[in-house]
Amino acid sequence: MHDLRVTLIQTALFWEEAKKNIDHFEELTSRITEPTDLILLPEMFNTGFSINPAKCAEPMEGPAMQFLQRKSAEKNAVIMATFMVSEVDGFYNRLVCMHPDGHFETYDKRHLFRLSEETRILKSGSKKLLVNVKGWNISTVTCYDLRFPVWCKNNWMDGKYEYDLLVCLANWPASRSQVWKTLLNARAIENQSYVAAVNRVGCDGNGYEHSGDSMAIDAKGTVIYAAREFAEEIRTVEFSMRELESFRDSYTMGKDWERFTMHV
Repeated sequence: MHDLRVTLIQTALFWEEAKKNIDHFEELTSRITEPTDLILLPEMFNTGFSINPAKCAEPMEGPAMQFLQRKSAEKNAVIMATFMVSEVDGFYNRLVCMHPDGHFETYDKRHLFRLSEETRILKSGSKKLLVNVKGWNISTVTCYDLRFPVWCKNNWMDGKYEYDLLVCLANWPASRSQVWKTLLNARAIENQSYVAAVNRVGCDGNGYEHSGDSMAIDAKGTVIYAAREFAEEIRTVEFSMRELESFRDSYTMGKDWERFTMHV
């Protein structure tokens, strides 16, 4: 099977300034000159983690979505990003998985962060997202979701693993960077899956510093790539399906996983 090339973009964000951020990502993505299959942007890529619908919420057909459609087609790669979406029933922190042909899938953040206004102002999602990119099954989570192993759990069905790569897009503060690194490693090991996680850097409008620590980890828990702290960085990593399948064939823990039903 085709190996998967994933580009992680770790950068600072302009607080509540959508046009500046979109212009910024126009420039950052133009630096990607090597082939890639999947491009990952930090959580709320166009505004930073601001829970201010008056300034940050957009309809699905707004500038953020237009940028993702245009850039995905231009780079001939899938792009994943989240932004605040306005719907008839309220506001969502929505992850969009945009494909080069213009079709897309969405995931609404399930676990809203209780130490911010997110849990009061936004609506929580209730459905997981599994997408296929170049034959790879990919599961997506957003920031705080990472703390909930049951929500992130891989499954073993009909002799196959449900997903091969777990993607996490985040605005995770530097004060909890060790938690971030530990959870990413744990999610890779316990799910026998690659993990790719992108976090922002810089200080946000609430005064919280972000160290980035974007990472790519294999199913054994080995760190393939770790971004420099507090630095803008763009890196493309390659995930090997042959290596993943070889490891899973040698240590097929999925066969021993408990089966359970999750109620949300």
